[in-house]
Amino acid sequence: MATSEEYIKFVSERADKFGSVRYRKMFGEYMLYIDDKPIFTVCDNTVFVKKLKDVESIMSGAERGYPYEGAKEAYIVDIENGELLDKLIPVLLDIIPIPKPKKKK
Repeated sequence: MATSEEYIKFVSERADKFGSVRYRKMFGEYMLYIDDKPIFTVCDNTVFVKKLKDVESIMSGAERGYPYEGAKEAYIVDIENGELLDKLIPVLLDIIPIPKPKKKK
């Protein structure tokens, strides 16, 4: 089951207070960016965040799962938990870099 357009819009609305939000469709699923930083992977109407050392304590009680076949295990984010987002997203914005543009061949 792919992520619905309604769900990715809902996730975007939950994150928009943290910066400029956009999403990009990738392989039938989505990457959500805040201020051009890839923050969340959204697959099968589920929000995932990479297992990063800086968010271990924030996400310690969170479920874990695999966004897609072959992916590394990630934390599942309760996108409706505003208190969690208030802690998690600022940390992610501090540690995740803006991806470098790919060079054209």
